[in-house]
Amino acid sequence: MDFGFSIPTRGILATREAALALAKCGESAGFDYLAIPDHIVIPRRIDSPYPYNAQRKMVGASDGDCLEQLVLMSFLAAATSRIRLLTSVMVVPHRPVMLAAKALATIDVLSGGRVTVGCGAGWMEEEFVALAAPPFAERGRVTDDYLRAFKQLWTQDDPRFDGAHARFSDIAFLPKPIQQPHPPLWIGGESPAALRRAVALGDAWYPIGSNPQFPLDTLERYERGIAALKETAQRSGRDPSTIELSYWASWYNEKHGAQTIDGQRQLFTGDDADVANDIRAFERLGVRHLLFNFVRASLSESIAAVERFATRILPLVVK
Repeated sequence: MDFGFSIPTRGILATREAALALAKCGESAGFDYLAIPDHIVIPRRIDSPYPYNAQRKMVGASDGDCLEQLVLMSFLAAATSRIRLLTSVMVVPHRPVMLAAKALATIDVLSGGRVTVGCGAGWMEEEFVALAAPPFAERGRVTDDYLRAFKQLWTQDDPRFDGAHARFSDIAFLPKPIQQPHPPLWIGGESPAALRRAVALGDAWYPIGSNPQFPLDTLERYERGIAALKETAQRSGRDPSTIELSYWASWYNEKHGAQTIDGQRQLFTGDDADVANDIRAFERLGVRHLLFNFVRASLSESIAAVERFATRILPLVVK
């Protein structure tokens, strides 16, 4: 099992100095992934329900400044040498398909093959409108088309595609990514549609556990989620063992425990032993990748959270 954490693109830590400090701290502490979120613009008014808290409201929505995800990934690629760079997640319909595929391939080349593409269809209609992206109502179909197009562009010498939302032929697309056959695609989301996308197009399933509509915030609920993924794969004729399991525990905080809405202990909360036990349980379930959130009120507190996890939790679970 390997571990990673997020680099903020908004708020007081969305600075050159903070991004560099966190990335270098994570690499030296032995983490395996830097997870970089994706918003290009934050509309002043957001009526779309946020999926990942009970209030259904985006935290810090008034903070409009956002570092662009792929540009930040490229910057961090030059500042590190080993740690992988994860889009967590990229809202696939936000960028033209050819541009996104080229940017990701370029970063993979410049980083020496360290890109992992976390993929999502998006949740904020207002941002789609502001970006003149494809229609929000079609975002699932657009995402599927774009991911199929990515694979053609990344793997074929004469890439051709004729989908409802992406079409190209008679082009040369270079450079190809270093990773073969292409950078891993981790499919975000917890819904049945996300499970179908993971089976059809993904190398891994990458849910967040805190979605109230599809909660995966206890071991039993996550086990049911894995069972649903395997059932979806079997119905589609895909071997479930070919889909890796990744998980994003965005709520992790070393200072307090937490309960689910029905009073159970939320995964990855409590004392160090509780968190370590959860990690071991996930490892037994076959989880390969665990991502946490160490963003705190200041850079010094955030670095302390990274170092604390590395020195107090990881020794309990890493063999």
